[in-house]
Amino acid sequence: MENLLFSVFPNENFVDLSLYQYGWERCQPAHSYGPAVRNHFLFHYVISGTGTLMANNSSGQTNHYSVKSGQGFMIFPGQINTYIADSELPWEYVWVEFDGLRAREAIGSAGFSPDAPVYRARFLDLREIMMNEMLYIAKAKEQPPLHLIGHLYLFLDAMIRSVSPVNLSKGGKLRDFYIHEALVFIEQNFQNDISVEDIAEVCGLNRSYFGKIFKEALGKTTQEFLLNYRMTKATELLKLTQLSIGSVSAAVGYGNPLHFSRAFKHVYGVSPREWRNRNQVSDHKP
Repeated sequence: MENLLFSVFPNENFVDLSLYQYGWERCQPAHSYGPAVRNHFLFHYVISGTGTLMANNSSGQTNHYSVKSGQGFMIFPGQINTYIADSELPWEYVWVEFDGLRAREAIGSAGFSPDAPVYRARFLDLREIMMNEMLYIAKAKEQPPLHLIGHLYLFLDAMIRSVSPVNLSKGGKLRDFYIHEALVFIEQNFQNDISVEDIAEVCGLNRSYFGKIFKEALGKTTQEFLLNYRMTKATELLKLTQLSIGSVSAAVGYGNPLHFSRAFKHVYGVSPREWRNRNQVSDHKP
């Protein structure tokens, strides 16, 4: 009987939310992974059995968590972690590794943090939907990338709703509304000459207060987020089109190509031209 499914996502051109790898495993007794550090968010849902997660908290201390069937655990980028299947009742789990501009927002909405990595559902029907979405992704490696991303969104939706208080979808948090408005404005206007003041004004907030809640929610200042969003969009254009560097610069909100090149090099360590030479997709087929 098959004990492992594992796939690597074939496409990196999704900015808001992207998969990296995903799978399912029925572990052997005492099977372990780690110590390791991930570059992206990694969520495991335990279908059966039990095991232990050892992960650093926000203070750098290693905490131990017993995780059993019906629960799960989130691993954060840069977090040192090890997880071990029980020696008598080893776990069977399904996992997805993902990231993107929307990822941290979604994970925060679900209540995860390095100090609270264990998933415990409030609503079992939504937990079942979440598990089925994960299993679908694990088994659907032949499906097109956009199809898999759609199911990743459905997985996150079910996860968030399965742990949320009953009134969250009805009332929500005012702060979350402001952050959502800010993200929509950035997505629709990043190619224009917008400032942090413009984004705060759209939300009806002063810059100081807006900057505080934005960083608390997304882990970056508004300026850092806008810079990284523009540079990520620039890499898409550099990789997938033949636009000149000047045209790419204008397309992501920089009227001065020199300023764009300096900002790009600050983020990626190389010039836009050099990055393109290393990464551009070729039309030539072997």
